[in-house]
Amino acid sequence: MPLSALPLLPWRAEPVATVSSPAARGRSPTRPLRVCFVGLENLPVLSRAYSRHGVGGEQVQHTLLARALARRGYEVSMVVGDYGQADAARVDGITLHKAHRLRGGVPVLRIFHPRLTGLWSALRRADADVYYLSCAGQQIAIAAAFARLHRRRVVFRIAHDRDCEPDALLVPHRHDRWMYGWGLRRADVVLAQSRQQAMRLKANYGLDGRIAGMLVDPPVQVPALEAREVDVLWVNNLRPFKRPDLALDLARALPQLRFEMIGGTQPGHEALYTQIEAAAQALPNLRFLGLVPYHDVNAHYERARVFVNTSDSEGFPNSYLQAWRRGTPSVAFFDPDAVISRHGLGAAVAGLDAMVAEVRRLATQRDDWLAAHRRCIDFMDVRYGDDLVLQPYLEALHGR
Repeated sequence: MPLSALPLLPWRAEPVATVSSPAARGRSPTRPLRVCFVGLENLPVLSRAYSRHGVGGEQVQHTLLARALARRGYEVSMVVGDYGQADAARVDGITLHKAHRLRGGVPVLRIFHPRLTGLWSALRRADADVYYLSCAGQQIAIAAAFARLHRRRVVFRIAHDRDCEPDALLVPHRHDRWMYGWGLRRADVVLAQSRQQAMRLKANYGLDGRIAGMLVDPPVQVPALEAREVDVLWVNNLRPFKRPDLALDLARALPQLRFEMIGGTQPGHEALYTQIEAAAQALPNLRFLGLVPYHDVNAHYERARVFVNTSDSEGFPNSYLQAWRRGTPSVAFFDPDAVISRHGLGAAVAGLDAMVAEVRRLATQRDDWLAAHRRCIDFMDVRYGDDLVLQPYLEALHGR
């Protein structure tokens, strides 16, 4: 009998989550649900020892969700890349199974070995009831095939708006795009970050996406306006669609404000990083920090008056939640489901001139900043408590 047909216990805030299972027969009538997160680049978020490697928002979300489930009694594992760590190591109650080196193997042949063989072996060793993945690419196809063969379940979460657009996927190779579509349609549950994503998923893939929010680490402190020594903060990986060049233009237009820019290089975009770094060093009011480990970056949101996002497209940026949790309003071009404008969490703007005006207003007008600051904190308190955010994930993992 497939796991999706098994009786499930009702969810509560702090349970030891259990599932009846043929695999449990002879040991006990029930056992903790086994959940495996598949994210080859998750280790630098999970362990500070590997924090010299850059990460994105989905790696943060995988880690926060995995930790939350482990605290609630789930049996949690994670398939990660081979960074030289021991296999089956445990961190924060999570067992790590390494698949393969991120960029190892011979071009073309590495599609099969080590990528397919390494990932398949790690999925087998994890022996989970449910496999959780996100981000467009070939991994969802491999996980879906494995799950069907072994009568397991797959939950996939959309990570970026372009994951819902077959003609605009952030996936360079045709075979990977084909595998993504094949695997996506075979996931047991697909989660979306926003209503817009769910609509595009339905229109382009014929799939129903459930809306699921995001977890965020609590702040160490929420400083007052006068204690915030950075006027404007920009945090993102340096890729073309993130438009780091516009962050430089913003700093040039507001020479009286103090800017801080954080972002690591991405494979294939090394020249962009070099270009932005050189241009930033010529601006006296901008401090370019390059890569800052996730374990340290939240302190920068606490020190900033305004957070800016210049991206052309996104999913639902972790950076927004990290900023709002610390009472730091955002000024951005990208406003998922109009959440910034509807709730007054800063300002959503349509062009650089408008961004300049809104950043200047929030960074220099005390009353405007205090009002937006309070709205950010209240919004996060109401909408992003852990139990509330977790509920759609728990329903998806249990097949409800």
